[in-house]
Amino acid sequence: MKKIALLLVIAVAVGAFFALGLDRYLTLDALKASQEGFDAWYAARPALVIGAFFAGYVAVTALSLPGAAVMTIAAGALFGLGVGTLIVSFASSIGATLAFLVSRFLLRDAVQRRFGARLATLNTGIEKDGAFYLFTLRLVPVFPFFVINLLMGLTPIKTFTFYWVSQVGMLAGTLVYLNAGTQLARLDSLSGILSPALLGSFALLGVFPLLAKWVVERIKARRG
Repeated sequence: MKKIALLLVIAVAVGAFFALGLDRYLTLDALKASQEGFDAWYAARPALVIGAFFAGYVAVTALSLPGAAVMTIAAGALFGLGVGTLIVSFASSIGATLAFLVSRFLLRDAVQRRFGARLATLNTGIEKDGAFYLFTLRLVPVFPFFVINLLMGLTPIKTFTFYWVSQVGMLAGTLVYLNAGTQLARLDSLSGILSPALLGSFALLGVFPLLAKWVVERIKARRG
């Protein structure tokens, strides 16, 4: 009964998100269009704005809705690198952990009962070295983060381990996106698209996965 109730709550929340057209606000065009008004609101009521953005980010991540990447860039544009890092780092980790817990509550027992024998090796590996495995997945974005949240909920990894490894592992990527957002905030005209700072920030978005993969391989070599 509790699982059905939770599924209904999630379905209503996701349905409302799309029915109200909230997804159209999670685009770069919408970000630039609303930035001036948002800056004024933030200057007038900073605590309220930070709290609302934090709650929205947690909700988007927990419900595995599209838009987390744009919200990360938006945080850089709206709050700057320092405040934006604090907001996104904790909001993304808390939201991911909530998604992880929902997956564990709704699906883990059924999956383990049905595929327990096939998952035995994976479960043993997660129990032994789950923190480093998760750190690798967070650092090298081979899979979407929402997929990692849901799949890790099916494994024996401890909730606190999932939380702190996620926060540490996602931090580098978060900083890259936030930095791109701070440059986007300075874009006042189309000619600004060709500014070295903005081009460098978005080039870093493409280079980061390769750099992260190299770091993980170096760590594995040392451990081996």
